[in-house]
Amino acid sequence: MSASTAYSRDLGDELRRLRETCTGLSGNRLALKLGWDPSKVSTIEHGKARASEIDLVQYLSMCGKDVDFVMEFRRRYRYAFDEYRVQVSGNLRTMAMAEATATAITSYDTLAMPGLLQSPEYADGIYRMTGLVAEERIPNLVQYRIERQAILRRHDRPTCLFYVHEHVLERQVGDGEVMRNQYARLLHRTHAIRIVPRDAPVVASSFVLWEFEKARSLVFSEAILANVFVEDPGAIARTRLFFHRLDEVALSAEQSRDKLAEYAGRPREGLDDSGPHLA
Repeated sequence: MSASTAYSRDLGDELRRLRETCTGLSGNRLALKLGWDPSKVSTIEHGKARASEIDLVQYLSMCGKDVDFVMEFRRRYRYAFDEYRVQVSGNLRTMAMAEATATAITSYDTLAMPGLLQSPEYADGIYRMTGLVAEERIPNLVQYRIERQAILRRHDRPTCLFYVHEHVLERQVGDGEVMRNQYARLLHRTHAIRIVPRDAPVVASSFVLWEFEKARSLVFSEAILANVFVEDPGAIARTRLFFHRLDEVALSAEQSRDKLAEYAGRPREGLDDSGPHLA
């Protein structure tokens, strides 16, 4: 049995949804029709075991899928258990699923406010500032981002710690009202925010560490053209070392609260209006 990855769990969940919507069968009933042990369907749908090509053909054929669909799914599935995975930036499903199932989330943001804490207006401004998103897509992308924030309202919400570089606080997105509302959002969660001073001796781009109860930890980095998922143990260890370094140089929670309040009270005129690329 292979160690699961965020992508294998994503594709396994896609198989489960196909089973439910296309056949109406339970996992046990589908296994019976395929002549499989019931546990085989469960492990494949949870991304815990790599299905063979013939397994995928049989499973998807039972779901009524044609040859073209099967070939495309097999192409994607070939990389399901890789420790390094690159996806086009518009593909948000794997990221959202990993985020929703994490027990702990630690992030470092150098370009924009943490996505899980952005106001709708701020998120809208970020997408417009990139210049890479078609106008008609922006409302749906903003809505998707806001819906992701529901994980912070759950009773079993993940433990979160957001390291935010001071440059993010200085950068104007939208008008003064947008920034005031955005600062207010951060001030409501100051227990989870650590500000990294502008002169801190660290150099790194934005990334997120997701940790799970029964799966390997995952590092995620979002760039302009691609999303990168890394589950290599060495990379995870280096990421934890970097967060340890941030813990040493970042302001304390109380100092971070004071810094946020300082920015919230400033007039917005004259601040840096250069835009970030992505949030």
